[in-house]
Amino acid sequence: MGKPASSLALEPAGPLWAGTVSRLRAAGCVFAEDEAELLFATAQDAGELNAMIERRAGGLPIEHVVGWAAFAGLRVAVDAGVFVPRRRTEFLVEQAVGLAGPGALCVDLCCGSGAAGAVLLSAVPGAEVYASDIEPAAVRCARRNIEPRGGRVFEGDLFAPLPAGLRGRVEVLVANVPYVPTEDIGLLPPEAREHEPLVALDGGSDGLDVLRRVAAEAAGWLAPGGRLLVETSEQQAARAVEAVAGHGLAPRVTTSEELYATVVVATRP
Repeated sequence: MGKPASSLALEPAGPLWAGTVSRLRAAGCVFAEDEAELLFATAQDAGELNAMIERRAGGLPIEHVVGWAAFAGLRVAVDAGVFVPRRRTEFLVEQAVGLAGPGALCVDLCCGSGAAGAVLLSAVPGAEVYASDIEPAAVRCARRNIEPRGGRVFEGDLFAPLPAGLRGRVEVLVANVPYVPTEDIGLLPPEAREHEPLVALDGGSDGLDVLRRVAAEAAGWLAPGGRLLVETSEQQAARAVEAVAGHGLAPRVTTSEELYATVVVATRP
């Protein structure tokens, strides 16, 4: 991570910098220096910096503290209470961008902050992007990231709020569904458990409940040759493939060792 220009006009060498890093380390922040850079770049004065350090030390995700996340080359707004886009999800979006030709009609389901939709709009010339999420806070945040770039965001459950005219026309359908098994929610870091909505994390008993619901409807929304892309875990991949194949889609699995990411890409014949 390069050092951003500091709003405080302070070099990362003085006592305020050292004190910030020390306080973050004491709070258990593994990447204290990187986080200090973000805080220095965002805070307008020492008082605001101190308040931000307090919020971070109290367990608030750094993205919620500064109000944004770096994702696939973009600065994506991330409001408090909204799921923070993970770096591994950049692999999912990279696959989607690679499959989307100029002017592609794309849908971002379970859009959260709208990071995937924002990248598609930025990286694919003329892309037409529609997004949806059931969480009102996520929808408000996604609208800030997607609509200024020309996309549209809807509030509701999966496909339900999308315009009916999209049925049978979607070329790229990105669904970053929740896939943590319910019994594993308690094993997540406190940042996720306490500050992100449960609906964005809990995938049901085996983590695949929402994926199955998406797979059951996807073929009706995809254009012939259109693709559904979903992120899952390595351990869940075989069952995820079975779920989408059972609804008439032809799946394949692609992975990134670097990002520890697993994506199922399923094509409508």
